[in-house]
Amino acid sequence: MPRDGQVLLRTRYLSLDPYMRGRMSDVPSYAPPVEVGGVMVGGTIGEVVESRADGLAPGDLVLAYSGWQRYGVARPAAVRKLDPDAGLPVTTALGVLGMPGFTAYAGLTQIGRPRPGETVVVAAASGPVGATVGQLARILGARAVGIAGGPEKSAYLRSIGFDAAVDHRSASFEADLAAATPDGIDVYFENVGGHVWDAVFPRLNPFARIPLCGLVAHYNETAPAAGPDRVQALMTAILKKSLTVRGFIQNEFAASLEPEFLQRATPWVRDGELQYRECFAEGLENAPEAFVGMLEGHNFGKLLVRVS
Repeated sequence: MPRDGQVLLRTRYLSLDPYMRGRMSDVPSYAPPVEVGGVMVGGTIGEVVESRADGLAPGDLVLAYSGWQRYGVARPAAVRKLDPDAGLPVTTALGVLGMPGFTAYAGLTQIGRPRPGETVVVAAASGPVGATVGQLARILGARAVGIAGGPEKSAYLRSIGFDAAVDHRSASFEADLAAATPDGIDVYFENVGGHVWDAVFPRLNPFARIPLCGLVAHYNETAPAAGPDRVQALMTAILKKSLTVRGFIQNEFAASLEPEFLQRATPWVRDGELQYRECFAEGLENAPEAFVGMLEGHNFGKLLVRVS
């Protein structure tokens, strides 16, 4: 039950995101792991069912961080009230206008900094971050090339305005990427690593910028990859090509940049210039299976759990 200054929330929707895999491991990272038996973290949309705080009343919908549970308690300062009559689904607060969309905006504008006419390549391009990166690149005047898994996802990228889409599962992947980037790659938004990075690496132009957002291909690894040590080749390329490789977590930019993001992106979403796709798992009990499927590339778009 809520105490004075708190609200009780019933979780309507739970966001499933790749970063959660890191919270399931005790390997040192930017955030502490979730202990066995603890509540798994996660962004949520909740309905206020009881309020002992000013400014929020039963029936209000809020963006919160209640995690993988049906009910949670929060203080008003830790949530953002949502307007279900604003002309957009409230679920966009967990996707294109939420953490994934802001991650794309922050990484691209603050690290990638594409200039008109440059080529931006993004991995996992049909996901909520990658699809937003490519569309933002186009809005900013750059060419957008998306890398995704399978012909259906590649076709989707072309339908939302990407200049080219490449299937990383194709036997001709490297040749297809070369054909899609005849002038090389100026910005590579990294979400994956693995064989996708191997294909992108030799195509990076001098002074290319690499916002390093995720490495989903490596999240389940328990030992270093087999094969030769390639660190020297990477460091040599960084030196000789004057590459910028910058890892980031979106909350580094939130305080200074999130209001600008919402102000700019909300009209883009409303008028269709910035499109999005959502897919749903039904019931909290199905969240684990859906999460594993997401890491294996089974989902298409922003993955949400319809909890209640």
